[in-house]
Amino acid sequence: MKHTRRQFLKRNAIWGALSVLLSACGGAPGATSSGAAMASPGSNGPSTHPSTGAPSTSPAFGSGVYRNLFAERGKGAQEIAAKIAAAWHSLFVSTDDNQRVYYPAGENEHGPLAYVKDIGNGDIRSEGMSYGMMIAVQLDQQAPFNALWNWAKTHMQHQEGDRQGYFSWHNRDDGSQIDPNPASDGEEWFATALLFAAGRWGEGTGIYRYRAEADAILNTMLHKTDMLNRSSLVTNMFNHEQKQVVFVPYGQAATFTDPSYHLPAYYELWGRWAAGYQDQQQSDRELWLAAARTSRDFFQKTSHPTTGLAPDYANFDGTPRAENGHDAFRFDAFRTISNVAVDYAWFGVDERERALCDRLQTFFAGQPGYVNQYTLDGKPLSKDRSPGLIAMNAVASLAATDQERAGLFVDALWALQPPTGKWRYYDGLLYMLGLLHVSGTFRIYTPKEL
Repeated sequence: MKHTRRQFLKRNAIWGALSVLLSACGGAPGATSSGAAMASPGSNGPSTHPSTGAPSTSPAFGSGVYRNLFAERGKGAQEIAAKIAAAWHSLFVSTDDNQRVYYPAGENEHGPLAYVKDIGNGDIRSEGMSYGMMIAVQLDQQAPFNALWNWAKTHMQHQEGDRQGYFSWHNRDDGSQIDPNPASDGEEWFATALLFAAGRWGEGTGIYRYRAEADAILNTMLHKTDMLNRSSLVTNMFNHEQKQVVFVPYGQAATFTDPSYHLPAYYELWGRWAAGYQDQQQSDRELWLAAARTSRDFFQKTSHPTTGLAPDYANFDGTPRAENGHDAFRFDAFRTISNVAVDYAWFGVDERERALCDRLQTFFAGQPGYVNQYTLDGKPLSKDRSPGLIAMNAVASLAATDQERAGLFVDALWALQPPTGKWRYYDGLLYMLGLLHVSGTFRIYTPKEL
């Protein structure tokens, strides 16, 4: 059974014959397990930011302490490192076409290129490219990071026209663009991965001036209409009035949002680090911080009061957006609870986030062998299971208050092997991100001031 995360939909005559993405990214109907050989993911330690095997009430941003939920469940440091190494090897190092999602793609004047491929849908997506970069910086893998960024910069980022500075959301293997429009989550993750790269490795040269590239993306996201200074269907990626990320910064698709695109932990960092557009640093930083506060309120509005489930798409007021069935909990929505939990773990400013994580884990704990799609009130819409959802539910344990129940979700992630087969792209990347968060390996790297 094929699950596609983004589809082309024809807009009405007002918007012309535009195809916009209105579905989620390569969901997987229960990928098979892999017996991948273990290999070192490189120098991912030691770090100046320790992880801990004991629950901490100190937010990681201020304390530099990151909980290691696997250690809290009794796993040893070596077996945790081996678990992460096996996942990295299977998805990013292996040349087995039943395992890997990372593909080297030659060289250009900037150096080696590589892409992360959505195997099931046969394309390269800004989501996967930016996730791959984030995973690489977290594991201190600068060469793969640079190769992915080179490919994204070369083939996905528009260098002219109304979309200049934005990234096409999906491309072919040869680099040609399938749809020129961006998907907002790609830019969010690109910018943050680049900022972390500047913090971990320092500023490079050319396209590897990480912080400068990140700031250029942030400026485009916030000030595209200022840059155009004329009428265009291309919009800002953040609605200034609503202080929310839009689904697609184009026409009608900019009139609603995707809950899984709300990343308040990242906005908090941008609100401290962003250079700002044309001497507007203070106002830009204030807007990013306001967006973080808005997203925290939005999570409460868009999540079901009993199940904690969020829809794939939502209006700015949090109500579900009925677009081709995406008013339900489907593949995009896997990630929303992770965004909630990471925001609490890093900044700890909103206790409602803990209650929301508890609510969602209570629901899934009551669904033995839970499936990957539901109505918001908890009626199953599928018979399939997805490792990616299991991984994201484990990340919720970073903020959950019931340690016994939360530990069971951590155990469920530990029991998984790296996803393989046709649908390994989305499941595999969420599995990898889940391992990094739950092990305390996913950390903030603060860039030096320019």
